[in-house]
Amino acid sequence: MNKNLLLAPQKFFVIDGHEICLSGTLKLLQSQYPNAEIITSKTAEKVSERISALQPALVVMDILIPEKQNVIAQTTTGIELLRHLLNRYPKLNIVIHSEHVRKLVQIKTEIDNHKGGFTVAEKSLCSWEMLTRVSWALQGLTHVKDIQPIYSRLELKPELVKLLTLAFQEGLQDKAIAQKISVSERMVRHYWDRLQDVLGIDCQELKNQGKNIRIITQIRAREAGLID
Repeated sequence: MNKNLLLAPQKFFVIDGHEICLSGTLKLLQSQYPNAEIITSKTAEKVSERISALQPALVVMDILIPEKQNVIAQTTTGIELLRHLLNRYPKLNIVIHSEHVRKLVQIKTEIDNHKGGFTVAEKSLCSWEMLTRVSWALQGLTHVKDIQPIYSRLELKPELVKLLTLAFQEGLQDKAIAQKISVSERMVRHYWDRLQDVLGIDCQELKNQGKNIRIITQIRAREAGLID
């Protein structure tokens, strides 16, 4: 093997829209990996292209980030960027360092299929725990214990995620949803049944209590991190 490659420093790419958090993560990584080259970004803009050019050993990212400068940070931006990275770079080692880790259930399938290291570290973790998650990711390990209670029982198919988006983020009724995704209204009702089953909602009990099932579904989906 080329001796220069052995001596080349590891490259880390840190993405965080919050200046203080970005600075703190940078210092923490430098303390443990003093020879590493660490590149940072405060936005999602051109991140994929930079990763392609830099080929970092590790990406550490928040999922509450802005698309570009002077734009409000949103978890949807981070989730879509992460989805893209998981699909385009299947062996990339990734640490999610965020206060919004429950949102990861939205892309459970992509995470399960990822071949590289993937660990989750809430920002409330102490330094040594954070560095442990970094080490695991660099070893190619997967660790999603932080989101395991809801993550382990959620098996959302793409059509159910779409249903949630159309109903609760775009405000569409069943007829409009059916037209949007080119299925019958009966199939949309079937999707609702499957979704409520996944979320552990007892529709008959709620009906007996006179409660609005759709509102309860929206609340449960939001608590699970499936919608904002």
